[in-house]
Amino acid sequence: MRCYALLLFISAFSSVAVLHSAGPQQVHTWAFFFQMTWQTLCHLWLHYKEYYLQEPACIRLSITLSALMLMTQKVTSLALDIHERKVRVGLPSEERRALGWHLLQALPFCTYLLCFPTLLGGPLCSFNRFQAWIRYSKSPVSLRAAIQRGLGALTLGFLKNIVRGYICPQDDLIDCARFGCVYVMWTSALSFRLAYYSHWLLDESLFLAAGLGLELGCNQNAGTADAVLMDTDIWTLETAHMIAVFTRTWNRSTAQWLRRLIFQRSSYYPLLSTFAFSAWWHGLHPGQVFGFLCWAVMVEADYRFHHFLGSMAKSQVQRLLYRTVTWCHTQLVIAFIMMAVEMRSPSMLWWLSSSYNGFFPLVYVITLLLLADKRVSSLATPH
Repeated sequence: MRCYALLLFISAFSSVAVLHSAGPQQVHTWAFFFQMTWQTLCHLWLHYKEYYLQEPACIRLSITLSALMLMTQKVTSLALDIHERKVRVGLPSEERRALGWHLLQALPFCTYLLCFPTLLGGPLCSFNRFQAWIRYSKSPVSLRAAIQRGLGALTLGFLKNIVRGYICPQDDLIDCARFGCVYVMWTSALSFRLAYYSHWLLDESLFLAAGLGLELGCNQNAGTADAVLMDTDIWTLETAHMIAVFTRTWNRSTAQWLRRLIFQRSSYYPLLSTFAFSAWWHGLHPGQVFGFLCWAVMVEADYRFHHFLGSMAKSQVQRLLYRTVTWCHTQLVIAFIMMAVEMRSPSMLWWLSSSYNGFFPLVYVITLLLLADKRVSSLATPH
């Protein structure tokens, strides 16, 4: 990454300094605001180059910002662990006198923050779990699971290229008419999902090859979801008939991090706060702000919609019809959100909202308005 690597080193070393200088009660607040301020400045630099200077996107800067976002996950996760007394900062007095205790404390944190397999994609793991992997003398390297995920990534990448062959060029998207726009939106979103799945499987393959993914003491050839730390659950994502289920499963470790960092610590509108922070963390492009706020509304309406409609499906045929219709609607709403987040431009947002594609999120908006006075116990479930 050449000179852009300095952005990561500044973030890592400054965060370690904050973790050591702040007390356990304030460390989370200081680490959070420092890291998000630094990341936001880097994102604003990218916006300045793209929108003001009209320069083409630099692949090194894009990779650096992606790694910086993952660095933010690890810094805030570690700060929360220190705040909750799960990680101890400081050494006994005799060790301080005998050793360079500042270096002994800084080195494990720097190793955790700068571990390259996790900076390339993840999944996110806690500091204690990472330390256990490093110290465990018999930590297995599951080549079988790593190869399986690598082959899966290649297969999904091949499918993505096939799907993209049936998609109109971006300049022709706005010219599509009526229900043809729905097909274009769904196939475009499918290609984006396949790209995400492929990258996640490749990340997990690297993670496993480095010996970091398996539960300690498990069988070397274990490749099940229970034995491996995973972000990807393609079957659940593609068969989900509830947007809330899709949301909890999508990029699982990041969803759990957002739940712990924002949702569980917010006193007012935790769901909206979580998605608003997610838009900030992703870079605050106009499409991202619109897409994530729309996603929050869809999840809120989804609980009420399924609570109301699910109670009406009594027979097996009615339940089958209910799941089929809601699965199709979930697919189309997620496609709408994904196109808004990925395309980013105001013209694409207008096309999505004014075309037939806007009908599907509109159904949930109307549902939310009609059922606004009904309280659903599931709404208290963390997302």
